[in-house]
Amino acid sequence: QVQLEESGGGLVQAGGSLRLSCAAPGRTVNSPVMGWFRQAPGKEREFVTAISKTGALTDYTDSVKGRFTITISRDNAKAAVYLQMNSLKPEDTAVYYCAAGFYWSRDYGQYTYWGQGTQVTVSS
Repeated sequence: QVQLEESGGGLVQAGGSLRLSCAAPGRTVNSPVMGWFRQAPGKEREFVTAISKTGALTDYTDSVKGRFTITISRDNAKAAVYLQMNSLKPEDTAVYYCAAGFYWSRDYGQYTYWGQGTQVTVSS
């Protein structure tokens, strides 16, 4: 079982930026797809963005296009995924989860490995 770990969440004012990181310490993540999901209080977990293992393919939900950027780095097959979030809005407030899967999908059910989540709070 691969456990992913997120970091980089926090409290930021509207218009500010945060950078989230995700890795699997001490483990090799061979999943061809890695993504970020988020869940706000009282809402379902929603897709934010995904990236292929080579970085050639990316996908973003409409509400974050032009503001968020997902990148991936691989060092000795140990992947790390980053989410640069700019121009943050209060509606971006949520717990952000990193996930790894074997299918190109926006469906969280298609992702196999998950992190514990990191809180992102954007104040107005």
